[in-house]
Amino acid sequence: ADWRLALGTLCSVLLPVLVTLWCSAQRSRRQLLIRDIFRSSKHDWCYTDLFGQPSYCCVCAQPVLRGAFCRCCGRRAGEGCLKRAERRFPCKEAVARGAAAKGHHWIRGNLPLCSHCRACGQQCGTQPKLCDYRCVWCQQTVHDECMQNSLKNEECTFGEFRDLIIPPYYLYAINQMRKDKRTDYEKIVPYGRKHWIPIIVLANTRSGNNMGETLLGEFKMLLNPVQVFDLSKIAPAKALQLCTLLPCNAVRVLVCGGDGTVGWVLDAIDEMKIKGQEHFIPQVAILPLGTGNDLSNTLGWGAGYAGEVPVEQILRNVMEADGIKLDRWKVQVTNKGYYNLRKPKVFTMNNYFSIGPDALMALNFHAHREKTPSLFSSRIINKAVYFFYGTKDCLVQECKDLNKKVELELDGERIELPNLEGIIVLNIGYWGGGCRLWEGMGDEPYPLARHDDGLLEVVGVYGSFHCAQIQVKLANPVRLGQAHTVRLILKSSKMPMQVDGEPWAQGPCTVTITHKTHALMLYHSGEQTDDDASSVSEQEHVREQTDEDV
Repeated sequence: ADWRLALGTLCSVLLPVLVTLWCSAQRSRRQLLIRDIFRSSKHDWCYTDLFGQPSYCCVCAQPVLRGAFCRCCGRRAGEGCLKRAERRFPCKEAVARGAAAKGHHWIRGNLPLCSHCRACGQQCGTQPKLCDYRCVWCQQTVHDECMQNSLKNEECTFGEFRDLIIPPYYLYAINQMRKDKRTDYEKIVPYGRKHWIPIIVLANTRSGNNMGETLLGEFKMLLNPVQVFDLSKIAPAKALQLCTLLPCNAVRVLVCGGDGTVGWVLDAIDEMKIKGQEHFIPQVAILPLGTGNDLSNTLGWGAGYAGEVPVEQILRNVMEADGIKLDRWKVQVTNKGYYNLRKPKVFTMNNYFSIGPDALMALNFHAHREKTPSLFSSRIINKAVYFFYGTKDCLVQECKDLNKKVELELDGERIELPNLEGIIVLNIGYWGGGCRLWEGMGDEPYPLARHDDGLLEVVGVYGSFHCAQIQVKLANPVRLGQAHTVRLILKSSKMPMQVDGEPWAQGPCTVTITHKTHALMLYHSGEQTDDDASSVSEQEHVREQTDEDV
């Protein structure tokens, strides 16, 4: 009886798991099949079924059991009707001309929940059939019986997000001007709006919790698809060239990814400065999809996004955000001895540099993620792996006696080090996935860490256990000082180092950190945490200073 009970329990647990895995594999296979068939399609088809979202086919009006939906215009079709839908229905046009480019683009059926008719104000899309209309640009909805010729021929206002959308007729006009070798693009700003702030969305579909794919579709639905880029398919430097076709100093970029993705985009913006495109430099907002997201947290965009905020609200937040500056630093690593013949390593730092236990955890995590990237698709799993390596280092203590192996200079002055295992050089307020390291605990009068003052904060830690105590606010780090230039000399041994989560094992060397440039960022005050409340005056000072510079 016992073995039968155990077998029954095992089957009841394993069977749902196996069915779920099988369904997931089938969905992935069908998604790849749809993409292969419609590789050159004018629609952006994605696989869907009855379990994904109940919907109706735009061709035969029957419920979709298995089929696809377009991530740009929202049309849905069953498997047997896909080719007919492809031929019969146009998608959202990124570039268009004439009256059609300024009119509504109505599609029938599959309206969002709680839609209301623009004409009569009553609820739309409530009937279990293909009915009622939605404009793919302004998102307005209309009943079948309320649809009139005047609405069909009416000029579209592009709805709530008209200040963020790049209209298709604008890009057509720009192409014509480029043929005529004209660059006075401000003359064709849509509707002559003075406060047009077009947005460019850059999403890394491989970041943290793998929400990038879903977000790409949602942003394409609300904006012009030409404004939305998948960084796994196109480099930021190429995507940002769209800024040169838009008004000077007006563009805002939303980076959907972790701190590493943000650094990648900021490097591409620096390349624009080198090319002489300073007038087209955008301001950068962040939608945090990574594991740590310390830069995002510092700038008020939160510690992590998991779909709890609608995409519409994210766009509103970007529209309302304030411009600030972020220091960016040059980290030069010069090898000693025989290895001095090699070219120095040069990094750009936005968040922090460290040597010691936290760099060791990052190095071990990075090595395992490179071997099996599919296992590291969840923010919770990633943090659990970090915890495992931190616990391991508490026992092994691979970085002990760091103070005997390194020398630290702040603005040319040598600092006597206590018995440390790690040194962290901070540019921003947060470290280690949400910990305010410099201010710490208690009533000690330490100045707030700022990211625009040209100063670095330098702290030390006694080991992995001390890092864990700091994380839960049971201890303070060892404050070593603030400086405009930091120099660290590793005299012997090989030690783990990291810059903004990019780790490596380093032999004897000299590390020099100097100021490089400023980045234009966007600060969102709505996501302020309790720890941030004490720094409100600091952020107001930063915004006032930015306004004066502008």
